[in-house]
Amino acid sequence: MKILTVSDREESCLIEQAASDDFKDIDLILSCGDLAPEYLATLAGKHEAPVYFVRGNHDIRTPAKPIYGCMDIHARLIRYQNLRILGLEGSHWYNGGPAQYTENEMRIIILRLYPKVWLRKGIDIIITHAPPRGIHDAEDLCHRGFQSFHWLIKWFQPSYFIHGHIHKLFKTPSERTTTVNRTNIINTYGYFLFEIDKARLAQ
Repeated sequence: MKILTVSDREESCLIEQAASDDFKDIDLILSCGDLAPEYLATLAGKHEAPVYFVRGNHDIRTPAKPIYGCMDIHARLIRYQNLRILGLEGSHWYNGGPAQYTENEMRIIILRLYPKVWLRKGIDIIITHAPPRGIHDAEDLCHRGFQSFHWLIKWFQPSYFIHGHIHKLFKTPSERTTTVNRTNIINTYGYFLFEIDKARLAQ
């Protein structure tokens, strides 16, 4: 399964070169926030793939109607084929805008999700806007990660924890990836492509 993840910056190559070898046969698109609804809808159409997204702290517009081909999965555990995906929107609270949460508010959201995740026997991918505290984050309040995200990583050990929010350019995948136990934590600023073995999804 070929997965495209995006956040924070619209990349023209994903639209203009959608049929190229680099971007063909994408099965699923995951958005980690701060991208216009029109851009997400265009990605869904160009790649003929569903888009699951969470909002970022700059996603202040509420679309007048559902975004074509896209689903908001904040505070939801959804299944795509046999892949279990959890979404958590927003950043640390810093000025009272939309999609901003205190540490305690995010902790409560996660605790409420715990029974559902336990019943479904775990998570394969977590998408968030903000990173975990102390991994890829910064010290200013806006860009500080959530400590409670470490609970999810420790409890359920997802294969991937994918976030945006931290603007940084990368030359290689290793520069954007930190591994904690079995979890690959990836900053998907711009875009990132990876594949999951379909045989693994049958487990």
